[in-house]
Amino acid sequence: MTSRRSLAVSLGAVALALAAAQASAADQPIVGLITKTETNPFFVKMKEGAAEAAKAKGAKLLTAAGKQDGDNAGQVTAIENMIAAGAKTILITPSDAKAIVPAIKKARDKGVMVIALDSPTDPQEAVDALFATDNYKAGVLIGQYAKAALAGKPAKIATLDLFPGHPVGAQRHNGFLKGFGLAANAATSNELSKPAEVVCMADSYGDQAKGQTAMENCLQKNPDINLVYAINEPAAAGAFKALKSAGKDKNVVIVAVDGGCQGVKDVAAGKIAATSQQYPLKMAAMGVEAGVAYAKTGKKVAGYTDTGVTLIAGKPVAGVDSKDTTTGLNLCWGKK
Repeated sequence: MTSRRSLAVSLGAVALALAAAQASAADQPIVGLITKTETNPFFVKMKEGAAEAAKAKGAKLLTAAGKQDGDNAGQVTAIENMIAAGAKTILITPSDAKAIVPAIKKARDKGVMVIALDSPTDPQEAVDALFATDNYKAGVLIGQYAKAALAGKPAKIATLDLFPGHPVGAQRHNGFLKGFGLAANAATSNELSKPAEVVCMADSYGDQAKGQTAMENCLQKNPDINLVYAINEPAAAGAFKALKSAGKDKNVVIVAVDGGCQGVKDVAAGKIAATSQQYPLKMAAMGVEAGVAYAKTGKKVAGYTDTGVTLIAGKPVAGVDSKDTTTGLNLCWGKK
């Protein structure tokens, strides 16, 4: 009799534990993260930051990415899958700022909070909030540095851009020209400015191999290029490889944006002169925290939050505030 009672008590305890576990799982906030690609180090680190924040906050993280930068269809599918899986918040780095808007609207119509990370949508108000670097400012910083680094030499510039129509690509490109002191469109324009000093413009899609090919093509058009602006450090690394193969790496200033750990190492090695450092771990962590808060309180975040940018340079130049590569390595990707 006693053993039966004990068994009943034990079974009851197990049932209660299972019920509690199921209730806890049902109450667990679900946050989705959709990046442009799985391979770009920037987005790899963003995913790590989101995973760390989700674990700390007791949230379930769903992740997905496009096959390559510009894969809007892949991101649309990811949004649909995450809605079906119960995500109440979706964090996204839009590959196509305009084309993704209808899918985002469908999500928001169903009560899902959508936050853009790193890259804005077009219009920016298509999402609830944006957590990102001021990409125009990032461009201005490396433009100012490049101007000082050329020390009065006439500029013959190659720009290794993202791809046409992307807000981040335009903001960084135009900000760079503005910082250099050349005619440039405002931060709100998605059109790339092309003053006479820009002797070659090419799309790199933020990819090292494509950046190398783009630089090779630019050198064929104008072998006297002495300044390269690159959308990010993988593209800059490709440019350096092309310049080195052509025996021109010693006489060309390369500047970029991202400030990733490998990128800062390339600055320290002299492959890149300077880079504007962003903090994707911070963007992702803030997004997850906002998602958990929304699940618990129903309160959405709104508007733009600047997650910061710092100029990291191999050598300081007069009149331009920068940090050294030791600082850059301590801060790369936003790590503590």
